Amino acid sequence: GHGRHLLVVPAVAWAALFFLAPLVLLLVYSFASTDFLTYEIKFDWTTRNYTAVFEGIYLDAIFRSLLLSVGATVVCLLIGFPVAYTIARAKGRWQLVLLLAVMVPFWTSFVVRTYGLFNVIGDSGPLADLLKTLGLVEGNIHLLFTPLGVGIGIVYSYLPLMILPLYVALERIDPALLDAANDLGAPPRRVLRRVILPLALPGIAAGCVLVGIPATGEYVIPQILGGGKTLMVGNVIAAQF
Repeated sequence: GHGRHLLVVPAVAWAALFFLAPLVLLLVYSFASTDFLTYEIKFDWTTRNYTAVFEGIYLDAIFRSLLLSVGATVVCLLIGFPVAYTIARAKGRWQLVLLLAVMVPFWTSFVVRTYGLFNVIGDSGPLADLLKTLGLVEGNIHLLFTPLGVGIGIVYSYLPLMILPLYVALERIDPALLDAANDLGAPPRRVLRRVILPLALPGIAAGCVLVGIPATGEYVIPQILGGGKTLMVGNVIAAQF
C-alpha cells in the first residue's frame, strides 16, 4: 500500500517546487512595494498593488484579455465542433490521418507559427490577396497590430486544444443512439440538440477550459501580432517584472 503511494512523490515534489513555490513567492511579493529610485523591495505589507489592479492600464488590459479570450473560445468551439464530429465519425485510416493533421501544428515551435501567421495576415499577405480576389474587401485591410489580428492568432494557435477533447467526447457516443433518434423521426437539428450536444458537454467544457484559461494570460501572440499596441494581462505582467 505504502509503495504505491510513494509513486506519486516525484510528481508532487515537481509540482510543489516549480508551481506552488513560485505562486507562494508571488503572493508574498504582491504585498511588498518597490522603491523606484533604488529598485529595492520593501516588505511593508501594503495592499496598494491590489487596488492598483482596478486602475487605468491594468483594468483595460484585464477587460481586453477577457474579451479576446471569450471571443476566441467561442470561435474555436464553433469551428472545432464540426471538425471534431467529422473526425469522430471517420472510419479506419482516415480518422488517423485527420487526427494527425490536427496535431501537426504542435510539431512546430509556437513562436515560429506565430511569426508565420504574421506574414499570412499582413497588409500584403496571402489573406489580403485572397479577400481582394474574392471581392470581399476593397483597398488595404489592416489586421496586424489590432485586437482582431490578436484574436485570429489565438484562434489559430489554440484551435487544436478545442478539437481534441471534443473528438474524445464525440467518439464515445454510441452510433446506435443516433440511429434510434433518426428512426424515431427526429430531424438532424433535434438530434444535434437533444442527443449529440448533451453527450458532448464534457468535451465542450474541457475544450473551453483548455483554450480560455491560457488565452486570457497569452503573452507571445499579442507581443508579435499586436506589436505591443494590443496589451493583454500577460504583456502587462511581463512589463512590470
